[in-house]
Amino acid sequence: MAKYFDVHPDNPQPRALSQIGDLLRDDGLIAYPTDSCYALGCRIGNAGGMERIREIRHLGSGHHFTLVCRDFAQLGQFVQISNAVFRLVKASTPGSYTFILPATREVPRRLLHPKKKTVGVRIPEHTVTQAILAELGEPLLSSTLLLPGHEEPLTMGWEIKEELDHVVDAVIDSGECGTVPTTVVDLSEGVPEVLRVGAGDPARFA
Repeated sequence: MAKYFDVHPDNPQPRALSQIGDLLRDDGLIAYPTDSCYALGCRIGNAGGMERIREIRHLGSGHHFTLVCRDFAQLGQFVQISNAVFRLVKASTPGSYTFILPATREVPRRLLHPKKKTVGVRIPEHTVTQAILAELGEPLLSSTLLLPGHEEPLTMGWEIKEELDHVVDAVIDSGECGTVPTTVVDLSEGVPEVLRVGAGDPARFA
């Protein structure tokens, strides 16, 4: 059964955060809220966790996973970013955007797009997500919690606990979450290409 953490949305309890961090470091898989919608997340080095996400969501080998980062310093370890692209990304973060960028050698090969050698990255504007990232000390390997056959992601922690009780290790609940995933922008060629319109306004990349 999945552990259930009822976390305060503005002042996350340190004890809960410590337990969530320990669970992730022990290669656990969590369902957690973000500034767009719920996501599934695990440590970057947790290959088994990545496969569990694939199984839960019925994802193919070409799926772009996202590295959810705490800040720019962390993001810069995992993607190559030019000055022009840096300014674009900086102006849009933290926020509900995922950026596709060329990966550095810090990113395990299994996370890369097989041909382009790119990876998705984002910096969320969400108090609880940021607190989990600070506790963990590294990015979360993540994917939107959109279940097969569902048109929208689940929004309530208790609902997710009921649905995924035996396939995730913990559910973090900090109140109702949104249903619109991030806007995805491919910046791997230096010119913005909006791949998915979501919660972030795509107009700035037009």
